[in-house]
Amino acid sequence: MMASSYTAKEEDGHITVSGPGALRSRKPENTAFKQQRLPAWQPILTAGTVLPAFFIIGLLFIPIGIGLFVTSNNIKEFEIDYTGVDASSPCFNCSQSFSWNSSRPCTCSIPFYLEQPYESNVYVYYGLSNFYQNHRRYVKSRDDSQLNGDPKSLMEPSKECEPYAFHENKPIAPCGAIANSMFNDTLELFYNDPNGTKVQILLNTTGIAWWTDKHVKFGNPGGNSPNLTAAFQGTTKPINWRRPVFDLDADEGNNGFINEDFIVWMRTAALPTFRKLYRIINKKSGMVPTLPRGNYSLEVVYNYPVRSFEGRKRMILSTISWMGGKNPFLGIAYITVGSVCFFLGIVLLLIHHKCGNRNNNADISN
Repeated sequence: MMASSYTAKEEDGHITVSGPGALRSRKPENTAFKQQRLPAWQPILTAGTVLPAFFIIGLLFIPIGIGLFVTSNNIKEFEIDYTGVDASSPCFNCSQSFSWNSSRPCTCSIPFYLEQPYESNVYVYYGLSNFYQNHRRYVKSRDDSQLNGDPKSLMEPSKECEPYAFHENKPIAPCGAIANSMFNDTLELFYNDPNGTKVQILLNTTGIAWWTDKHVKFGNPGGNSPNLTAAFQGTTKPINWRRPVFDLDADEGNNGFINEDFIVWMRTAALPTFRKLYRIINKKSGMVPTLPRGNYSLEVVYNYPVRSFEGRKRMILSTISWMGGKNPFLGIAYITVGSVCFFLGIVLLLIHHKCGNRNNNADISN
């Protein structure tokens, strides 16, 4: 039999085993942390601490919620669905006949009327429904190194881009399913002047993407080289695109991987119904409204098919406030939480007033 000696140390909780084949004890050390003897503070909930907390939360949240709700309601927003599902829609023929492989784009015009003028900057959004940009494989189908302008990744796209990494033995730039499904409808606004003339509204194509995206995450190969055709030589466009990436815009500062329409699309949405910023209509000088009240028409170059996934397309005109776009949920949430807390405070106060006096009388009699 193998002999062994044991030395117990009660103060640190270890048993030391000496000799060949000695085993170390798994008992935790006898320290305040490992034995859970650290000092702790546990609040004692009394009516004097709980009731004021409920009332303070209620009195704070209710006015904050009212302010947020009023601010959201003051934001002007107008929405047009131009999917063309109904036979009476001006875009019905386009929606029925168009597909990704159509050789010629379809155009349609939707008249609409603005009942109130838009005074400040107006933001033009496009919206899609039933489009799941949050699908796991879809979100991963991109090559961030390629999008940042890395020459090696340009010619050797990541495997995450498959099956949109190569086409006809040439690397796709930009690769991946996100880029391949980029929204490419063209939207133009016209104001129908009462004198009969049709005035086109100037839509700014820049300033719609995040600064960090445009200047940090995305970049063209070759740096600031103006010759993007040479920089992208040896690559091919995504399968569903009509033009190569170096021909997205005539402006050199808004072309290639740093094209802001492309950057906005590459920031995937979390929900299947979403909107993305398309253009900005800057406020005019003086007292003239940005968009006066009256008749308008939306001219659509129908390039993006949505019938295959039963989706819908829409155009949104919106102003913004200090809290962003129109979002009544936040104000309603604050009002609801504040009201519930205030109501519970009143109920608990009545219960405390009624039961507290009864307990005090019982103590006095004893």
